[in-house]
Amino acid sequence: MKTSIKLRRIARGMKQSDLANLVNVRRETIGRLEQGQYCPSLRLAMDLAKVFDTTVEDLFSFDDEEQ
Repeated sequence: MKTSIKLRRIARGMKQSDLANLVNVRRETIGRLEQGQYCPSLRLAMDLAKVFDTTVEDLFSFDDEEQ
């Protein structure tokens, strides 16, 4: 899974902990999401999209080779 969370977060001057607080998860969860090591729940994905004023599809993409 690939994500643009880190780029969007940095562009807004946010720390991982800032974003984590906005979506009610631990900072470590944001780190794992940014590294593609964690597949979020639909609720978390939607909350993240809302923070960045975008769609879930714009935040996450899946590499067919990983499946």
